[in-house]
Amino acid sequence: MDSYLEIRVIPNPELSKETILSSVYSKLHQILVQSSCESIGVSFPKHTENNLGDTIRLHGSEDNLTKLLGLRWFSQYSDYLDVTEVKMVPSGSQYRSVFRVQAKSNPARLRRRAMKRHQLTLAQATEKIPDSCQEVLSLPHLKMRSDSTKQQFPMFIRHGPLGKTRQEGNFNSYGLSAKTTIPWF
Repeated sequence: MDSYLEIRVIPNPELSKETILSSVYSKLHQILVQSSCESIGVSFPKHTENNLGDTIRLHGSEDNLTKLLGLRWFSQYSDYLDVTEVKMVPSGSQYRSVFRVQAKSNPARLRRRAMKRHQLTLAQATEKIPDSCQEVLSLPHLKMRSDSTKQQFPMFIRHGPLGKTRQEGNFNSYGLSAKTTIPWF
């Protein structure tokens, strides 16, 4: 993972940067699924505590990133994006993981799961999982839409702590991994 490229949202009075960023990220996810690519990682270099910023950074080998660019998967967004060429990662970079965090936000769903897995009655599951167990996250997120259910959902993203060592591995179809690291600069 010696290379990267950046996709920056150009400010637009008609669409929010969050809307554009979410749409572009959804399309990237589709391309990563179609190509079964596990070697491209994603980060958001301008993220803050509450916002992912306006830039998606893709990390990988020069060859893989060049192939991804060659697919022109983002061409429908060309009026809204500034896409850099593939560049080399600066030497002396630190490393961090970027991963999805899922809230345990639906007590009814958790109860059904517990009933099925542990052969509990509804009363037992309700006692074990009260309505008050709903978790609320205050992490930055993208608004995604499930291709299978067509439902929208927030995809919460966390950038792990910075470190000096690189952890090799694969990324999921969102370009994320809780263990595999990307260069951070």
